[in-house]
Amino acid sequence: MRATLTIDLDAIADNWRALDAMTNCETGAVVKADAYGLGVAQVAPALWKAGARTFFVALAEEGIELRRHVGPEAKIYVFAGHMLGDRVMISAGDLVPLLNSLDQIARFKERLPGRPYGLQIDTGMNRLGLEIAELVEAGDLSPELVISHLACADTPEHPQNASQLAAFGFARQFNAPLSLSATGGIMLGQDYHFDITRPGIGLYGGLPFADATPVVHLSLPVIQEREVAVGETVGYGATWVAERPSFIATVSAGYADGLIRAMGNRAMLYAGDVPCPVVGRVSMDLITVDVTDLRETPDELDILSAYQTIDDLAAAAGTIGYEILTSLGARYHRRYVGG
Repeated sequence: MRATLTIDLDAIADNWRALDAMTNCETGAVVKADAYGLGVAQVAPALWKAGARTFFVALAEEGIELRRHVGPEAKIYVFAGHMLGDRVMISAGDLVPLLNSLDQIARFKERLPGRPYGLQIDTGMNRLGLEIAELVEAGDLSPELVISHLACADTPEHPQNASQLAAFGFARQFNAPLSLSATGGIMLGQDYHFDITRPGIGLYGGLPFADATPVVHLSLPVIQEREVAVGETVGYGATWVAERPSFIATVSAGYADGLIRAMGNRAMLYAGDVPCPVVGRVSMDLITVDVTDLRETPDELDILSAYQTIDDLAAAAGTIGYEILTSLGARYHRRYVGG
C-alpha cells in the first residue's frame, strides 16, 4: 500500500486570506513548480475561490497549464520572462512575461509587439533582473508591472532588506504597479508591500509565515515490525545500534519519495502525538523507526502533521521547508480535502 499525502485546500485558502489581511494592497499567489509540488490543478482553483486573481509561475509552460484551471480572467505573470521558444505560449495562454534582460526586451518587442509585459529589476540579489543602467539603455518602456525580489526577507534584521527597498524606489518612474514582496517581505511590514504581494511558501504552510495553517499531512504505512536485541544494528552501514531490546517498524517510503536521506536519525515519525525516532539510514523505499515505547504499533505513522511541519523535517535534514515540500514524490496516494 502506498503512503498517503493529504493536502488541505481549505488551509491553503485560509493562509492566502490571512496573508491578504496583513496588507492594504492586492495579494497574488505564486503557484510555480506545480503549486510547490502540491498540484496546481487542485490548488489554483482553491486560491481563485478564495479571492486570488493574479498568479505567478516560473515558466511559460507552467502558465499554459495554469490557464486551464483558472480561466480567462486571471492575470498570469511569468518570472522567467520571454525565453527562446516562448512566443506561441505567451500569446496562446495570454501570459505576461516579466522581462529580465535587454535581450528579452528586444526579443519581445520583435516577436510580440503590442502585447503586455512586465519588468523584473535587480535591486541587489544578483540573480534575475535588469540593472538600472540597462533600464536607461533600454529606452522607452511601458510595463504593466515592475517587480524585484528580496534576498534576505526571512532575516528581518538583515541590512540588505532596507538597501533593496531603497533601490526599488527607482521603479516608481514607470508609473506602473510595483511588487517587491513574497511571503517574507509581507512579514517586513507595509513599506515593503507596494501594489501587489506575491506569497508562495506561506500559502503552503511554511516559514517565515509562522502562523500559517498546516497544509500537508503525510502518513506512511507500516510494512513490518521486528524485535531487535541489544547490540544488533539496523539499516545500511550499520549506523544504529540497539542499546536496549527494541521494536523496529519499517515503513513504506524513502528518498525516492522525497524524504531526504540526510535527515537520518534526527527525524521523527509520529503515532498521534507520540514521537518515534527514525533509526538507521533512510533508504530508497524504506524508513526504519523505533516504536519500542508505543503500546501497540499503528498501521501508519505520520512524518508530516501538526506535530512535525515541513520546516521541522527540513531542520532534521539540514535543508529548508521549500525543498521538503517540492520534493514530495509521485508515488504517494494524494488525497485532497476541502476546496
